[in-house]
Amino acid sequence: MSSSTVEPTLPPPDRNPEPPPREAHLVRPHHHHPPAGRRPGNRLADLAGLVDAHALALLRATVGIVFVGFGVLKLFPSASPAEQLAVDAATKMTLGLVPETVLLLSLAALETAIGIGLIVGRRLLRPALVAFFLHMGGVFSTLVLLPDAMWQPHSPAPTMEGQYVVKNVVLVAVCLVVAANEWARHPRPR
Repeated sequence: MSSSTVEPTLPPPDRNPEPPPREAHLVRPHHHHPPAGRRPGNRLADLAGLVDAHALALLRATVGIVFVGFGVLKLFPSASPAEQLAVDAATKMTLGLVPETVLLLSLAALETAIGIGLIVGRRLLRPALVAFFLHMGGVFSTLVLLPDAMWQPHSPAPTMEGQYVVKNVVLVAVCLVVAANEWARHPRPR
């Protein structure tokens, strides 16, 4: 009686492997969706692909919604928790020459306009991004202009108001990504 051993066979190696993704490239390619009638195999992967394909629009819209919300709150007296902080900082920046009501309405209009520009995009995106970064310069200046409100005494730790300002680094990072993509896709004509 003879015995034979059957060796398992492996499938041949893929002759055309996909190249690795280029992470340095900011412009996102359009992803292909499965043809109609074909059932997607992995719903999480499909959702991830959908989010990836629309990531920049999602980032723009969410920051835009935050700005519209905060801007509109400033239109109603005492509705915004940052109202007094914003007025105090803007008063210092304008050397007290502009009335508080005008400052608050101006901030409300600016933040709402930035939000709308980010949400709508298109021709409003670049002016909205420029206004956003200028506005963030003013926001972060409060860390220096209002040190008693921003920092705990005898400690480098921020107060609650200081944390409210510092968390804006996330919004700055998001808008840097959006701006880099916008300027990479549509460079300024020479």
